[in-house]
Amino acid sequence: MNKLRLGIPKGSLQNATINLFEKSGWKISINSRSYFPDINDPTIECSLCRAQEMSRYVERGTLDAGLTGRDWIEENDSDVHVVGDLVYSKVSQNPAKWVLAVPGDSNIKALEDLQGKKIGTELVNFTKRYFKERNIDVEVEFSWGATEAKAVSGLADAIVEVTETGSTIRAHGLKIIHELMETNTQFIANKESVKDPWKREKIEQIYLLLQGALRAENMVGLKMNVPAKKMEEVIGILPSLNAPTIAGLHNSEWVSVEVVVDSSIVRDLIPRLMQAGAQGIIEYALNKVI
Repeated sequence: MNKLRLGIPKGSLQNATINLFEKSGWKISINSRSYFPDINDPTIECSLCRAQEMSRYVERGTLDAGLTGRDWIEENDSDVHVVGDLVYSKVSQNPAKWVLAVPGDSNIKALEDLQGKKIGTELVNFTKRYFKERNIDVEVEFSWGATEAKAVSGLADAIVEVTETGSTIRAHGLKIIHELMETNTQFIANKESVKDPWKREKIEQIYLLLQGALRAENMVGLKMNVPAKKMEEVIGILPSLNAPTIAGLHNSEWVSVEVVVDSSIVRDLIPRLMQAGAQGIIEYALNKVI
């Protein structure tokens, strides 16, 4: 039987990834004592792997495909096939950013002010390349964690750290003075693996359904009954991915209208639909929107 070796990111994205796969149709079960989760698909073998290392294993062919951040692909300078973006996280659906931050009372205002200074970060290789390309001589040290504290305590003049909202950085009394990179989760594959027709089709299937599950997270279905004479008025109110589905009700002058909409507008949309004559409005969650 054909098998696809799939890397699941261990750490902060682990639960979000497993939830996303479940919405996509794959149930992944993790045993705390094993790095090889079970999955309800006999053609996939899962391995847990730190996102920081994922691109190296995919590049080598130890894994056929995996999920990791664009930042760690850049950090490892990995030669992999990027299938596509998957914008999700434990906090928001906005891409994270690697930023340069300094103490709030620092005289450092711009990149050039860091000439000869020390920077603490987990993203060492990328940071070195970034400053070298700009002819700014800095000392970059690896930070094992609590990176914000390095700047606060004076162990580093600045830090390069990842953030989604900036709130943790500001809470430590630091200020962001520059953005180095925007990053999000990417589905990557080994370049030799995508040359195999079966593996390529399986990889593309997974990506298609993961994207569908992500798209569905911000959307809901609405179904309602509408008097036929009010149908055009109601349809005029409805936003939609495509034209709404309309079906006649048995032995009635009413029609059933069904539509997919952005969940953020529902609270304002439903009262307007009722005023236009819609009744029996049902809102339901979606697993995937393809």
